[in-house]
Amino acid sequence: MLVGLSTASVYPQNTEAAFRYAAELGYDGIELMVWAEPASQSIATVQAYARKYSVPVIAVHAPCLLISQRVWGSDPAAKLERSVHTAEALGASAVVVHPPFRWQRRYAEGFADQVGELEEHGSVIVAVENMFPMRADTLFGRGSGSAKRLERRGGPGLGVTAFSQSYDPTDIGFRHYTLDLSHTATAGADPLALAARMGQGLAHLHLADGRGAAHDEHLVPGDGTQPCVELCEALVRTGFSGHAVAEINTQSARTTPDRAGMLHRTLAFARQHLNGVAPAPEPTPTHANQV
Repeated sequence: MLVGLSTASVYPQNTEAAFRYAAELGYDGIELMVWAEPASQSIATVQAYARKYSVPVIAVHAPCLLISQRVWGSDPAAKLERSVHTAEALGASAVVVHPPFRWQRRYAEGFADQVGELEEHGSVIVAVENMFPMRADTLFGRGSGSAKRLERRGGPGLGVTAFSQSYDPTDIGFRHYTLDLSHTATAGADPLALAARMGQGLAHLHLADGRGAAHDEHLVPGDGTQPCVELCEALVRTGFSGHAVAEINTQSARTTPDRAGMLHRTLAFARQHLNGVAPAPEPTPTHANQV
């Protein structure tokens, strides 16, 4: 089972740093998060990184986060199509995309049809990711008028779904899914039950963990409360043939060796529980002076 590294896992370091970590630690490939960094938006630049570090791009994450709303323009349907074309150019087999936001009404109305058409007419799968409800102050900003109105209706910290029609893509039904274990923690959802609902459509795994906080944590697997081991064992039993991608938050790392250690632990977890390989000693990064 291929184990990839999301470029988001090395933030605030850049896309090239993710390729370096992947090569030095032994990841099988990269999931490219397309966001504000110009390099992440350039096919030619990413191709050069893949050649330089001998690490392929196995998936592309469409720029559909709140922080990437203006990346590649403001039309989310056009951005999803461009993400698929980018994946094709890079030789990646999957695009990860979030469900539409509630305010993207036209996009939401045609989202399921667009996903189906992109898959039907291309070689790249479009795996729709499970999300989570957001606290009103997280979604709209603490003290904002919108947050206060929602709190008057439901109390402080009211969870609302920012996604249309649901933050759980199995409520709608798609051909392929991405299962994110940090998002199940934030949503208070059972990842084993969600994986069962996704069934053979589960094509992509974001390997992470969480403790059920109101915000998305993306912990190293094993550091939270999610049944990460049990989920991996279930995937092995059911013949999962997709990718597992480390998507963790390493912003707490004070040095490059600290960050490399977190990434190594995640890879070792995946190798042990998905590939049956005993953990290898942690390598020393050659770019240890970078932070």
